[in-house]
Amino acid sequence: MRRIRQERIAEQIKKELGRLIQTELKDPRVGFVTVTDVEVTPDLLEARVFVSVLGDDSTREAALEALRRAHGFLRSELARRIEVRHVPELDFRYDSSLDYGMRIDRILRDLRQADPGSGRDAATGPEAAGERTDAGAGAAERFPDGREGAGGEASP
Repeated sequence: MRRIRQERIAEQIKKELGRLIQTELKDPRVGFVTVTDVEVTPDLLEARVFVSVLGDDSTREAALEALRRAHGFLRSELARRIEVRHVPELDFRYDSSLDYGMRIDRILRDLRQADPGSGRDAATGPEAAGERTDAGAGAAERFPDGREGAGGEASP
């Protein structure tokens, strides 16, 4: 039961902070900030607020500093908007998962471009999954060590 309340409060904080940052915070350094997640401690005294920031490292650091400076204002506004006895202390952190996802996407895109002649997606084609690519039982099959065999059963 306690975990459910913890998650509900985290979700309320996430939603309200997102609104506050976009509509009430007048600091230009937080122009492209998105609240991606909120984790509340079991005692509900602290909340880790994960944010993504569109821009480079200096933009990210400036936005985090602006959020930390607006900490008091944001907590007082949260107190008016959510039903809790004590609004948790807010700890703003950069969410690097989006950077990681973009890095993985870039790697996959590079893999696809590395094999343009195949007409297949090099990262997700049947060869990548270990599936057979021949269409029929009589088709010749090439093994990883370079041997060729008849379709159907693999020969040792």
